[in-house]
Amino acid sequence: MIIDARKAAIAPGMEVRRILPFRLKRMVGPFIFLDHGGPIASPPAAVQSLDVLPHPHIGLSTVSYLFNGKVTHRDSLGVKQVIEPGEVNWMTAGKGIAHSERFEDPAVWAAGGFEMIQTWVALPEVAEETEPAFSNYKKHELPVFTDTGVWMRLIAGEAFGLKNDVKTHSPLFYLHVALKPGATFTLPVGYEERAVYVVKGSIAFGGQLFGSGQMLVFKKNAKPVLKAEAESTLMLLGGEPLGERFIWWNFVSSRKERIEQAKSDWQQGKIILPPNDNHEFIPLPEDHSRPSGSPPPQAFS
Repeated sequence: MIIDARKAAIAPGMEVRRILPFRLKRMVGPFIFLDHGGPIASPPAAVQSLDVLPHPHIGLSTVSYLFNGKVTHRDSLGVKQVIEPGEVNWMTAGKGIAHSERFEDPAVWAAGGFEMIQTWVALPEVAEETEPAFSNYKKHELPVFTDTGVWMRLIAGEAFGLKNDVKTHSPLFYLHVALKPGATFTLPVGYEERAVYVVKGSIAFGGQLFGSGQMLVFKKNAKPVLKAEAESTLMLLGGEPLGERFIWWNFVSSRKERIEQAKSDWQQGKIILPPNDNHEFIPLPEDHSRPSGSPPPQAFS
C-alpha cells in the first residue's frame, strides 16, 4: 500500500504533512499517527505564532524526533525539556496529560530552520490508564549502525540486532535511516506490520520511484529491497497490531465512551495544564459529528 501525505494546519503558519491515520490504513503496528513538520525557515518575528499551545492527550505515547531546530516541551508533570536534533521526547499520556511545544529560540531559525517527525504510539489496553510519564533520550543513548552508504539510528524498540532503553509498551521498531545514492536497504523481520516513510530523496522499489511525503506499507512476509536513487532520509516503523482504536482530536482509546469522557474532562479542567505554561490553552474543537477515527485538523503533538 502507498500512502501519500495530506496537508494539515496545526497552528498559524505551521502546516504539516500528515501520513497516519489514513482511511484505508488507520495504524501500522501500534503507530496511529504520523506528522512531518517542516522544513520551515521562518523569520524570528513569526516564530511565536508557530507555538503549539497546551492541549490534552489520553491513551497514547507521543514521540518527537527532530532533524533541525529546537522545541521546548512543558507538561502537566511540571517537566520542561528542550529537545534538539537526534534526541527523542517520549511522553506517555496514559489516563491524561496536557503539554505544549514552543519555539523560544529565534536564533535557531537562522541556523537552518525547523523539521520534525512526530508519531503517536497507541497503548495496549492494559496500559491505556497508566500514570502519565515523560522521558528525554539523548543521542548517545540511541545506538547507531553504519555500513557502505547506510547510516541508521534506532529511535525505539528493537531491529537489526539493535536495541536501547527507550521505554515502550508493546513490540515495535522505529528507525531514522540515511542512504547514499545507490545504497540498498531492507526492513526488519519478525514484525506483523512494517512501513517506510520517505522524508527526503527518492527510493526505488518494484520498478517504481517513491519520493518525499510517501509511505510504503508492506505485507508481513514481504522481503523488500529498497534502493536509494538520490541521497535519502527514511523513517522505518512498525510492530505488532493492538486491535481497534478510536481517535478523536488528541485522544486515543479502545473505547468510544472513554473518548467522550476525555472531552468532558478537558472542558471541566480535570486534565491539568502545565504548571509552568498555564495561561492559555487549545479549547476542545467543536464536534460536527466527525466519524470516529477522523481527527480534527488541530491534532498534533
